[in-house]
Order: sequence, then C-alpha cells, then structure tokens
Amino acid sequence: MTEQGDPLVVVDEQGGDRGPRVVVGVDFSTGARAALLFALQDATRRGVPVEAVTAYRPPDYWMDFYAVASYQPDQIRTAALDRLRSFVTEVLPEGPQPPPVVRLHASMGVAADALILESHGADLLVVGSRGHGGFASMLLGSVSMQVAQHASCPVTVVHSPEAHRERLHLRRGRQSAGTPVG
Repeated sequence: MTEQGDPLVVVDEQGGDRGPRVVVGVDFSTGARAALLFALQDATRRGVPVEAVTAYRPPDYWMDFYAVASYQPDQIRTAALDRLRSFVTEVLPEGPQPPPVVRLHASMGVAADALILESHGADLLVVGSRGHGGFASMLLGSVSMQVAQHASCPVTVVHSPEAHRERLHLRRGRQSAGTPVG
C-alpha cells in the first residue's frame, strides 16, 4: 500500500479524546465511501490521522435467557472490525497517497451516539448524507441530523455521487409532474 507499512491501527473500545483527528462514520454505504474519501483528503491536508468508526449491535437474541451463553461480544466486535478494515482497505487506494494513519474503531450501540462520543477532541466529524435509511427523498439521514445537532466539533455531511443522481432523478420527476421545486 505505502512505503510506511500498514496505515491501519485498531483503537480500543474506550471512547474519549485521542487528540487532533478527523472522525468518519462508516456504515458501508456509498455515502460512507464518499465520506471516508473526504476524511482522508482533509486529514492529509491537516496532517492528522483519520478515525474510522462503525457501530454494531448485538444480535436480537442476546437478551433471551436461554441464548445468553451463545452471545460472544468479542467475536461480534472482531467481525465488525474485520468488515471495517476491509472497507477502508478497499477505499484507501482512491484517496491521497501516501494515506494518513487510519485508526479503526468499532463501538457497540447506536451509530449517532458513537459518533457524538468520538467527536470530543476531534478536528472534524464526517458522515455520509444518507446511509442505509428508509426514505430515499431525504437529504439527510437520521444519523447525519443527530451528529449535526449534537457533535462537539464541526461536522461535514458528504453527498455520494449515487445520492446526487437520486436527488436529481427525484427533482426531475417532480418537475415533470408539475410540482413546484423549491
């Protein structure tokens, strides 16, 4: 990848201030890909590392009394980190070269809460405009809205090319139907 070796570093489960950095939320969507590329470029410009954060949830059965013994949080966290590592590794060649150091962080819980916690002490928090939400016509997803309102650092919401094409398609559909577009 680079002459510097592997730029990916796994961060422990604890949140909190880890100094200047660009935090990016990753849900493995096209919006997350665009956000990660933006974060890599911005971190390179600032001379700081990127912290790629993904949130995961325990399986639905983890509260079932009879299934508690089969719930293995370390395996679920490891699987989330492996998926995050694969995603970041796939995107890194498209970003600036050499890439900045990328810290990988998997947090159990709700994505917005994890990102808001990680925003403490960060230079910037980057999220995609829409991830895996259900309303295609929304410009911002629920996570984007939550972090924009509650993060303790500046937030950048990045629109993916696919989301841009979808918005254009929706806008043209409304224009041809005679609905005013404002």
